Amino acid sequence: MSKKSLLFIFGTRPEAIKLAPLIKVFQKERSKFNVKICITSQHKEMLKQVMDFFQIEPDFNLNIMKYNQSIFDITSNGIKKLNKVLVKSRPDIIFVQGDTTTAFVGALAGFYKKIKVAHIEAGLRSFNKFAPFPEEINRVLISHIADYHFAPTKKAKQNLVKEGIKENIYIVGNTVIDALQLGLKLIKNNEEKYKKYFKFLNFNKKIILVTGHRWESFGEGFRSICNALKEIALKYKDTIEIIYPVHLNPNVQRPVKKILGNTKNIHLLKPLSYPYFLYLMKNCWLILTDSGGIQEEAPSLGKPVYVMRDVTERAEGITKGTAILVGTNKIRIVKEVEKMLYNPRRYIKMAKVKNPYGDGRASYQIKDVILREYKREYAKIK
Repeated sequence: MSKKSLLFIFGTRPEAIKLAPLIKVFQKERSKFNVKICITSQHKEMLKQVMDFFQIEPDFNLNIMKYNQSIFDITSNGIKKLNKVLVKSRPDIIFVQGDTTTAFVGALAGFYKKIKVAHIEAGLRSFNKFAPFPEEINRVLISHIADYHFAPTKKAKQNLVKEGIKENIYIVGNTVIDALQLGLKLIKNNEEKYKKYFKFLNFNKKIILVTGHRWESFGEGFRSICNALKEIALKYKDTIEIIYPVHLNPNVQRPVKKILGNTKNIHLLKPLSYPYFLYLMKNCWLILTDSGGIQEEAPSLGKPVYVMRDVTERAEGITKGTAILVGTNKIRIVKEVEKMLYNPRRYIKMAKVKNPYGDGRASYQIKDVILREYKREYAKIK
């Protein structure tokens, strides 16, 4: 049997994290698969950190990153440059992950070249095309292009079926759990290094880890989030410390630094590399975030999550009780954090819920599906 050529296209830190374990699994099958990696560098520094940690090297780098780039820049530059990559690499299957503009452009380029597309983390829906923006429409469009749909949960599959997509849907869990388990193994022998790095934190206090980057929150939403964090920090300065690795986007940087910059028990950091962020997730008390991946990872570490969005496509966490939607409203955020402070039973209940997003075997299940398809096609040709 001739090798199947696989091309992984991604450009952001979350995509890299979620595709890394899958790439590693396929790379072990060198006799069956020829694996190539194309990065758009939609994120640049943050993407490189993840790739270095997991020891993944790109074969193609589109270098589309520009300061304060727009969706128009990412889409137009990505599709033009991918054309050349596809002509050169001639893959049998393109893998895209999630809902970024890079993922959408990768799937669209595959469609234009009549190449099969495999969508990792398929079927997530908020049912609001502007929340998250532009991710909701990105993933809907990818679903109607893709040939293989690797859904993380039963609900995700149901979403696809409701849209008329009924073939080649596989419930495999989320590869982010695979990445989490792999990452924890890699940092285990160097925990003292990470502990030393965060020596400015008092882990005897309750550490709140914060992340935020959603486009739909730019402006008033981020100002409200920051004012909530400041009120919490000032009101509970003897009990709580807040650590916030701040996204590089100027629309995030400006309000965060202006409102939170001089608060003693709020620590504003540059974006952290994946292993350092894992260490924080493992050792914090509570997570406030608008990130999808963190909603999926945190339950495996027993960390309750407050989701600073009005809607989430990760409905399983809300339903099971691993996460609570708090939006960007200052009063709501402060109130919910206080509930957690004053009700230890609430915290313990959330921390004990089994992760609804998988058990760390998603990458192997995806590989097995592609391998079965590969053998089936070979049998037909023979």
